[in-house]
Amino acid sequence: MVKLEKQQHIAFVTFTREEKQNALNFIMFKQLASVIKQIKKDSSIRAVIIQGEGANFCAGLDVAAVMKNPMNIISLLFKWLPGNCNLAQQVVLGWQSLSIPVFAVIQGNCFGGGLQIALGADYRIVHEDAKLAIMEARWGLCPDMGANVVLPSLMQKDKAQWLASHASAIDAKTAKQLGLITQVSNEPLKACLAMIDTLMTRSPDTLAAIKRVTQQSYATPRRKILAKETFSQIRLLLNKNTKKAIARAKGDESIEYSDPKRW
Repeated sequence: MVKLEKQQHIAFVTFTREEKQNALNFIMFKQLASVIKQIKKDSSIRAVIIQGEGANFCAGLDVAAVMKNPMNIISLLFKWLPGNCNLAQQVVLGWQSLSIPVFAVIQGNCFGGGLQIALGADYRIVHEDAKLAIMEARWGLCPDMGANVVLPSLMQKDKAQWLASHASAIDAKTAKQLGLITQVSNEPLKACLAMIDTLMTRSPDTLAAIKRVTQQSYATPRRKILAKETFSQIRLLLNKNTKKAIARAKGDESIEYSDPKRW
């Protein structure tokens, strides 16, 4: 589940499903969206730290838990207008809507939806032994949580496309070289708090202005990207090759894909 604690002027948002490597179930998506709204209303909060309890940050979507109720998938993907954020996209891009700096402190596994949530933060401080991956392609799906809005400001197009396509874990050093993360540290929380100490000496209005100006200077066609993410994911969920990809991910490598549809 998701826990929100405030210590002095810092909000600590912690994934607390340690026994599942903090994998995301449907309730956690709802809780994250609620936490973002709570933080936005609290003007005393000067910074946010997103972290995972125990040895891992977040292993991504708990597919078995979410798929127990098909309505969960509909609830995650539903939006009134194609360019709006659905629930899955809110828990990534919602951090960008905050006027305060948001940090992801990452250790252990940071996969799939977990990495996409971290990409919604302004800074990613990562343990040197951490592993990161966008893993949706393994299951015949595409990243659809809004990270594609953020990635163009972090990575070159070919590297971002390859990262999402090969769906394999990379180490922290490689992630830093790719521009995916901000800093590698053997004490990521300590390094994060040191950065926050520096920011606390600056005017919060200055930091808010810098965040907004920086976002604008790296702006992408957000509504088109969000619409394309969701449209693509719905098509893939109905695609025969997706079922075959799931079977291959479970170990049946004898399965052959059908001819692709035109995109």
